[in-house]
Amino acid sequence: METHECARKGGGIAEQRYVSIGGIEQWMTIRGASCANPVVLIVHGGPGNPMTPYASKLYGAWEKEFTLVQWDQRGAGRTFGRNKGSADETLTVERMAKDGVEVAEYLTHRLGKQKVILKGGSWGSVLAVHMAKMRPDLFAAYVGTSQLISNRDNSLASYTKVLERARAAGDSKTVATIEALGPPPWKNPRNFGILRRATRLYEAKVTDPAPAAWWTRAPEYATAQAAAEYEAGEDYAYLQFVGMEGDGMLRTIDLPKLGTRFDMPVYLIQGAEDLVTTKEVTKAYFDSIVAPHKDHILLERVGHDPNTAMLDAQYKVLKSIRAR
Repeated sequence: METHECARKGGGIAEQRYVSIGGIEQWMTIRGASCANPVVLIVHGGPGNPMTPYASKLYGAWEKEFTLVQWDQRGAGRTFGRNKGSADETLTVERMAKDGVEVAEYLTHRLGKQKVILKGGSWGSVLAVHMAKMRPDLFAAYVGTSQLISNRDNSLASYTKVLERARAAGDSKTVATIEALGPPPWKNPRNFGILRRATRLYEAKVTDPAPAAWWTRAPEYATAQAAAEYEAGEDYAYLQFVGMEGDGMLRTIDLPKLGTRFDMPVYLIQGAEDLVTTKEVTKAYFDSIVAPHKDHILLERVGHDPNTAMLDAQYKVLKSIRAR
C-alpha cells in the first residue's frame, strides 16, 4: 500500500474512494489540512447512518487540527450501494469490528501514523470498543459518546425512564403505547423503533436542537441514487440490528463481558437527558473502567443525538488528546 504523498512531503489531504476492507469495497473519506495532524477515525452510529453526507457541516472546522476519516460501514451508505448482494448476508458485531480494525490498519499505512484516535457514538460506540479491545496497539485514545453498553441494561433503563417521563407529564397516549410493549427484551422488531420515537419526543422537551443546516446533504450525497442507497442501507441495517425475532446484533451487546481494562485513554461524553443510553448506566460502566487516563463528561441539555454542545465537547476532548 502506497503512503500518501502528504505524509512524506507535508500538506493536506482530501481523498474519497472505495477501499478493499474485509473482502468487499468500502467507502471512505479522508480530509485534513495537514497530514502532520492526528488522525481521527469516526465510527458512525445507526447502524446504517453514515455521517459522510453531513461531515463538512458538522466537522469541517476540525480539519485544521485533525485529519478526519469517515467510513461507511458494511451494510450502510455507499458501501451498501456498492455491495448490493450483501443484503442477503447476516451482519455481526465481530465481522464489523474486524472491518474497523482493517480500516485503522489502512489509515496507519496510508497516512504514515503509528496510531489513530478512535471516536464512536451510539451504535458506533459498541463497534469502537470492540475494535479497541481487538487491537489496542492501533489506537491512541478512545472517545465514546452516547455509549451503548449492554442490551439488557440500556433497554430496560430506557423503557423505565420514558414511562416515568410520560406518566409525570400526564401523557396517557405515550404511557399506553409503551406499556403495551411490555418490558424488554422483545421479539417484535417494531418495538425498538416505537420506544425510540418516544425517547426523541421527551428528549426534545429538555435539550437544545441541532442546527437544521447540519442535516443538508453535501451535493454528491444528495442525488437520487445516493439517497436511495442510504435509505436502503438504513432499512437493512436496522433489521440486522434488532432481528426479526429479537435475535439481531442488539441482543449480543454486552461490553463489560469484553473486560473493562483499556490500554489507552478513555473519554466518555454523556448527555444528561439521554433516554437511550442513560447517564446512570454509562456512569456505572465508566466507574468500572481501568485505563491509563479516563474522563467522564456530563453535558446538560444534551440527549442521545448530536447537538452543538455535544460536538463542542467532542472537539475539546480531541484537542486535549492532541496536547498530551
